[in-house]
Amino acid sequence: MKNKQMKMARIENDLSQEQLAMRVGVTRQTIGLIEAGKFNPSIHLCVLICKALHKTLDDIFWEENIDETNHG
Repeated sequence: MKNKQMKMARIENDLSQEQLAMRVGVTRQTIGLIEAGKFNPSIHLCVLICKALHKTLDDIFWEENIDETNHG
């Protein structure tokens, strides 16, 4: 599943994939793969990305289509 939330947050912050990658210490290719849904980042990388984009984990990495009845 593509990570549209991450891409939109990156664009809102006026950052290229390269600029975001430099801020979080990965390659541009890694950012591209995450946005394309082809790479599952570690929780540590998720946190770094969220901090760089001024968003929460829920904002960027929560899957909107999860059935709420399965949670508690």
